[in-house]
Amino acid sequence: MFDKKINIFMGMFGSGKTEISLNAAIKLKSKHENVAIADIDVISSYFRSRDMRETFESKGIKIIAPEGKLMHADLPIIVPQVAGYITRKDYRVIIDVGGNDDGAVVLSSLKNHIDSQESTTHFIVNPYRPFTDTVNKTVDHIERLSQKSRRKIDYLINNANLGDETKEEHIEYGESFIKEVSETTNIPVITTVIMNGVKAKNTKFTIFKITKYIKKIWEV
Repeated sequence: MFDKKINIFMGMFGSGKTEISLNAAIKLKSKHENVAIADIDVISSYFRSRDMRETFESKGIKIIAPEGKLMHADLPIIVPQVAGYITRKDYRVIIDVGGNDDGAVVLSSLKNHIDSQESTTHFIVNPYRPFTDTVNKTVDHIERLSQKSRRKIDYLINNANLGDETKEEHIEYGESFIKEVSETTNIPVITTVIMNGVKAKNTKFTIFKITKYIKKIWEV
């Protein structure tokens, strides 16, 4: 799981792309010497991988993103190093994509570089977020963003959660929800995400346990 040369994480706002991207990088680092996260989220000023640069580079994981004054700019800026790391043979790369049509278009600009490598594209779904609170809306977003990004979605990820209020029944509902999305789209589900030790006994899919790295202002 998440072990291809290029691992792409897409989804709508609030789906949990960045948190999952960070944890996937940690998982890769346990097996591979060189791991990088390409933060191409040019849409949201908040909760980006680049905000964790110091923490993750101390773990030996490279964060590729604008620096200095451009770090929090809402501009369609992709640093040239992104393409370079995608094609470097000695690196495994996580790509954290912005959460709407513009983010998908940015991803599409890297198509030629990504297509030259072994890659997997994941779409993350949290049914407790307004953009993906119905199966029909979720399917529409998947189909549209797949087209805009010029990428086939290989796997779905169930990230059903209500933050610190998440309980087992929320995760189980998410699995039923994403199973219906999977049946509608013919895209398989690769995992159910569980954060910070939430208990879930009756899961249908493989569990990916993650740690919360991104803190809200009042949690710092």
